[in-house]
Amino acid sequence: MKIALGSDHGGYALKCDIIQLLEKLGHEYKDFGCYSTESCDYPDFGEAAARAVASGEYDYGIVICTTGIGISIAANKVKGIRCAHCADSLEAEMTRRHNDANMLAIGAGFTGKNLAERMVEVFLSTDFEGGRHARRVEKLNAIQP
Repeated sequence: MKIALGSDHGGYALKCDIIQLLEKLGHEYKDFGCYSTESCDYPDFGEAAARAVASGEYDYGIVICTTGIGISIAANKVKGIRCAHCADSLEAEMTRRHNDANMLAIGAGFTGKNLAERMVEVFLSTDFEGGRHARRVEKLNAIQP
């Protein structure tokens, strides 16, 4: 599986933890930035990771900022992206099952390493259920220009 990653300075440390997890699990990844804790702008990195997923080059994306909110908004501006800001592993599971989310957003200011790792594992291992949910995802996709 190929994963696109992005964070701002507030999510940098947690992104480094997630990179170690992805390596342990044997997933390929690309880090679209940022690369330090120096202040930067989350839209730049949320958009870059989202474009990589939307292009089909990457299967999923994981984006992280202090709250997870801003970077999820940035990612969701890209056509074809369904980025879910999740705060626990059940949300990560359900957004895959019901929304076919292709990106996960995490708030590093609220989510510790262990929970974030569990969320990533669940998100990447949960399949979309389809069925009645497929109709709803089609409607979500139709909202985009």
